[in-house]
Amino acid sequence: MKIDLNKLHHTFKHKPLLVGGKAMEYYGLRKAGPDIDFIADENDVQELIKIYPKRVKSLWGDLGVCPEEFEIWKTICLFDYEYYKKDAIEEENFLVISLEKLLLMRALAMKKEKYLKDLSLIVNHVLHEQGVKYQELNNKNETFLKDIKDIVYLEKTEPSSELL
Repeated sequence: MKIDLNKLHHTFKHKPLLVGGKAMEYYGLRKAGPDIDFIADENDVQELIKIYPKRVKSLWGDLGVCPEEFEIWKTICLFDYEYYKKDAIEEENFLVISLEKLLLMRALAMKKEKYLKDLSLIVNHVLHEQGVKYQELNNKNETFLKDIKDIVYLEKTEPSSELL
């Protein structure tokens, strides 16, 4: 995924973290809209605000700057760059938020229908990936238990066929 950050006229000290619809698209979950959302280190956000002082947003304490098609935030839901960048995927010019952190972001915003749908897409993706791992783990469990006699399961279920 190519994103031209040069149009911002700013050299990031720390790679910004891609979130939002473009992150959903990165994971193959859905197509993104026209905007490109990032969370950035607070020093980078401050420098961008100096460049674009008439393009600032403050939403419930979350401070961001919105030049061109970009929205670049210091925090989202009051969580900052350091929090969201854990386990991020490194690309050439930016980081991509981990699927787990993206799931959290969508859960925090799920009162909006769009984000509730995104939440469902992520959950189904994660469950599908886990379903793929199921048979391998099930075989290991059978080997693990093979020498134990008279096992009685209180409950035993398997994933539905759509997850396998």
